Amino acid sequence: MALFGCRSAQECPEVISMATTPFAEHSEYRPERSTPNREAHSSGVSWGAVIGGAFAASASYLILLALGAGFGLSAVSPWSNTGASASTAGIAAIVWLILIEIIASVFGGYLTGRLRTKWTLVHTDEVYFRDTANGILAWAVALVISVTFLASAAASMVGQVAQLSAAATAGNTGSPAEPNGYFVDTLFRSDHLANEPNDRTAQAEAGRIFANALAQGQISGADQLYLARLISAKTGITQADAESRVLNTIAAARQTEDTARKVTAHLLLWLFLSLLIGAFSASYAATIGGRQRDHVKAV
Repeated sequence: MALFGCRSAQECPEVISMATTPFAEHSEYRPERSTPNREAHSSGVSWGAVIGGAFAASASYLILLALGAGFGLSAVSPWSNTGASASTAGIAAIVWLILIEIIASVFGGYLTGRLRTKWTLVHTDEVYFRDTANGILAWAVALVISVTFLASAAASMVGQVAQLSAAATAGNTGSPAEPNGYFVDTLFRSDHLANEPNDRTAQAEAGRIFANALAQGQISGADQLYLARLISAKTGITQADAESRVLNTIAAARQTEDTARKVTAHLLLWLFLSLLIGAFSASYAATIGGRQRDHVKAV
């Protein structure tokens, strides 16, 4: 003890502890003692890998979607009795949407798990949970990217169609798109109808009456009588036949709208199912990629 400058054991208790403790215990390297809080202050999300996997999944989805659209347009013909039927094309589109969602999600999820950082001092269950979460995050980011791109493309196409439609209908009076046109027309209704076979004003007014009847779910008696008289004056058919034509046409239009509503509902349900399968595929593929990442050995 004199060697360490200590006169008694009470003055240097640490020296006595070192002398009585085996040397192997002091020489053993324990990373949890050297860096006890390193993992506690690190994030469980590898955002670089998540964003990279998301962009890869989104690009794969858009490429496969364009491929499927190309094949679909080549298989479907606008002429009747040629090409694939509507039901066959619809089933093929649903299957293709589910398939490309699985392929893109697996690709993006696997890249996310393989490119993430290697977590040390973390339990195996926690690593599995983090890989699953990173895969779901990559799928979510890819979904946002794809929806944003498709929405912007759709808005651009709709804008071009609207410009072409506006240019084609420029100069026409009584546009059906005018919101208050229906109510204004009721102010100028007359019992004296001119028999002009190409009267665009009368057709536009009939279109507004028709649109209002579809929006209300039924046509009023006054509108039905006026529209029947208008059709009878323009076509030469009897009043009874004109009223029957009005009712049959409105019923056919409502049936078409109801069919379109059912088709849209079924499409949204299948789209929900495909997205759900994509989320599961991305998370599972991320765990596979993460497991392979942890088994890589440095050379």
